[in-house]
Amino acid sequence: MADHQSAHWGRNETPLERADRNFVELLQELRVTQTGVQILFAFLLTLAFTPRFPSLDTVQRATYVTTLLLAVLSAALFTAPAALHRSLFQQGAKPLIVQVSSRLASVGLVVLTLAFTGSVLLVVDVALDRTAGIAAGAGTLVVCVALWWVLPRLVRRSGLDRGAGPQAPGTAPPREPDASG
Repeated sequence: MADHQSAHWGRNETPLERADRNFVELLQELRVTQTGVQILFAFLLTLAFTPRFPSLDTVQRATYVTTLLLAVLSAALFTAPAALHRSLFQQGAKPLIVQVSSRLASVGLVVLTLAFTGSVLLVVDVALDRTAGIAAGAGTLVVCVALWWVLPRLVRRSGLDRGAGPQAPGTAPPREPDASG
């Protein structure tokens, strides 16, 4: 029998089924994100071997190293859920794995935002100048924060304000649980 929370969300699933579904959905999200991290990391690795790299100033080198380390950290955070799952496989810990993995992915997005910001700052600084690099880096930070944190909150608030709630379009609104449990 499904608990009230799963019934509230319009699904008839057990807590374990919900954890399985949530983990699959999280892994799909991580696959999309991981591609961007891999491309960024590969780009950053190759920069150190370009003919122009030795001419970078101290700030540019510090930005490069910091951004490279942020890309590595974001890759580690985004792959940690797979390692966590593998370590706790068949231990009855799926709900905990999902909870911890979700937090790892959220932290990974914060770190990826910083890695994107640093990489844009570096490239524009080298291509144009420091002021343009700082402006482009700040713009990148604003765009990532707006799309990855502000927009989801606005959409959630807008949906909840209009009574849309979490149910799918065309379905009845969730019922309140009765007193019998």
